[in-house]
Amino acid sequence: MHHVHHDLKVYGGIKLFVGTGSPELGQKIADYLDLPVSEREVIEFPNENLFVKLGGSVRGQDVYVIQTTSSPVHRNLMELLIMIQTLRLDSAARITAVVPYLSYGRSDKKDQPRVPITARLVADMLEVAGADRYMTLDPHAGQVQGFFSIPGDVLTAAHLLVNYFNENIRAEMQNPVVVSVDLGFAKKGRNYAAEMDMPIAFIEKRRLGNDANAEALTLIGDVKDRDVIIVDDEVDTGGSIAQAVHVVKQNGARNVYLAFVHPILSRNGAERLASLPIKHIVTTDSVPLSDEKKALLGSRLTVLSIAPLLGEVIRRAHEGRSVGEMFNE
Repeated sequence: MHHVHHDLKVYGGIKLFVGTGSPELGQKIADYLDLPVSEREVIEFPNENLFVKLGGSVRGQDVYVIQTTSSPVHRNLMELLIMIQTLRLDSAARITAVVPYLSYGRSDKKDQPRVPITARLVADMLEVAGADRYMTLDPHAGQVQGFFSIPGDVLTAAHLLVNYFNENIRAEMQNPVVVSVDLGFAKKGRNYAAEMDMPIAFIEKRRLGNDANAEALTLIGDVKDRDVIIVDDEVDTGGSIAQAVHVVKQNGARNVYLAFVHPILSRNGAERLASLPIKHIVTTDSVPLSDEKKALLGSRLTVLSIAPLLGEVIRRAHEGRSVGEMFNE
């Protein structure tokens, strides 16, 4: 048994590589860990093919690649895969894909005939590229963890949102209630409500036909004369959130607040949110928001950084320490 490592740091030092999809978040994580961002070149040729070259050797190192896979989704995803393979071919000891927002999370099951399970394909691609581990945040469906054969840390930023409300907004709220944007998010919504010590209400959507807009919305629970926090994991075009805001307002809600982790805000999502009668929006920097989108939402927007959370998990993963104890688990 003399060959067993007593020192937990089996790998070399931490090397951080940041993709073009999340430069600011990557720099914040590096700052948290007090480490430099490792040099790399990402070149896009005229034929749209990507080329990655590392600025130095990673042989024997513990490497973390930080890349979110939001828009442009396919460029960001390919860049991540190519970067992982480059590191693998340069003999990195261990490669962890740190993907704050994992695309294709909604394609997690065959909910109709003749459709793919793309979330499973993305997991397979990360493994084939050479990732040894992965980290991600608030996937749309928990079962995507089962699509990976490699170990991973599936984290949540819910406590960041909860703490912000408890410390900054709670005192001014009257009879607050948490509202889950649909029944699919009910279980996670209940966790928000429990952590904020508030009751919960749910919005139920019922399709009336095959037309995408033909929906009947019912509110289960009481929001009359109460301040409402509508919670969700991601906001894409803002359609569901807009419906939810109108439903709670119709049912007599006072001030409406939004809390969600991933601000995808594609197409006219930011304009849609800006037009809603809401008091405040709290989200994270898992997906970079353009200056135009920030300007549209103005002072009503608070973006909390997930960099300290991911930085601390990277540090613990590197040192072989428990991540669960960060959350008293």
